[in-house]
Amino acid sequence: MTFDKIYQYNFPTTIRFGAGSSKELPDYLVHHKLSRPLIVTDPVVAQLDFFKSIIADLKKKDIHGEVFFDIHKNPVKSDVYKGTDVYDQTGCDAIVGIGGGAALDVARAIVLRVNHREDLFVYDDLIGGDVYVTNDVPHFVTIPTTGGTGSEVGRSAIISDDVTHQKKILFSPKLMAKIVFADPLLTMELPPAITAATGMDALTHNMEAYLAKMPHPMCEGIAMQGMMLINESLENAVKRPDLESRSKMLIGSMMGAVAFQKGLGVVHSLAHPLSTLLDTHHGLANAVTIPYGMEFNIAGFEHKFRQIARCLALREETGPAVVKYLFEFNSRIQIPLKLAAIGVKPEHIEQLADLAFADFAHPNNPKPVSREDFKALYLRAL
Repeated sequence: MTFDKIYQYNFPTTIRFGAGSSKELPDYLVHHKLSRPLIVTDPVVAQLDFFKSIIADLKKKDIHGEVFFDIHKNPVKSDVYKGTDVYDQTGCDAIVGIGGGAALDVARAIVLRVNHREDLFVYDDLIGGDVYVTNDVPHFVTIPTTGGTGSEVGRSAIISDDVTHQKKILFSPKLMAKIVFADPLLTMELPPAITAATGMDALTHNMEAYLAKMPHPMCEGIAMQGMMLINESLENAVKRPDLESRSKMLIGSMMGAVAFQKGLGVVHSLAHPLSTLLDTHHGLANAVTIPYGMEFNIAGFEHKFRQIARCLALREETGPAVVKYLFEFNSRIQIPLKLAAIGVKPEHIEQLADLAFADFAHPNNPKPVSREDFKALYLRAL
């Protein structure tokens, strides 16, 4: 595979992948007779040159996008409501999400809310709310700017309650993008710290999906390939970014998002409360906690860790070798090894353990995780 041309994948979303693919957006909207999209992004991306260039290219085609970027880095329900108000008030006819996981989750949740006006969390998948997603939704396009969450190919959005900080999942096949423009050039200027955190997020998705207890051999195959691609490319993407490393990370990220329909696990349940309680970047929260979560999972699943070690090209094909790799890899890309380094204090542990135990991810972990297990893991990582 060469990295200087554009490919089309359908899995099942249509993905236009390759350098410069984002330039196809204006013609795509014109073809579908869409002239007033709500463009959802975050406050950082909204100031970047490539984003301004996208807006300028749209205007050349007489497409007047309404930009909404008033979102939190860990999205909350009020972000979605504000974005929907902008959609309503400006007469939008489509939604384009441009950014990382936060922007794309908010964009997807607005897609849902436009024609579904019950309280947003009525549609929480964990309480069967997906059955209420019955109406049509606006035309939805995604353009990722990180190699991290893979939300561009997802069917769900994770949104937190503003008050309780608990994360909810909004899910429906209707929420898949009609098309993804996956352009690695948009990730080239990501700072090393964000590249590292989002890249470890993608690795976590693939690794946890592979281990998740729900049977799904197709997802396991995708997750294994995703781990291999990320292992080959993440360090270069952080330290010596080039088109090949950025392209492989973008592919590996999308593969992780496809794979984790199989489920996630203990690492995400450790990470989510760090984001909601302490506003830690989600990728960073996963990156710091993944060695501890993987260590917890080894016993009884040595055969799975043997395969993970092969995907990571480790000479020693064991669970402890995988954990050692994760600690050493984090060190090489400047990810902290302890929670204290990202602001966690002993007085946070009890509330973190409560939130982790209430989280939706760990029921698919390969082994059960009790509240006391979560407390012990936080203390070990502190």
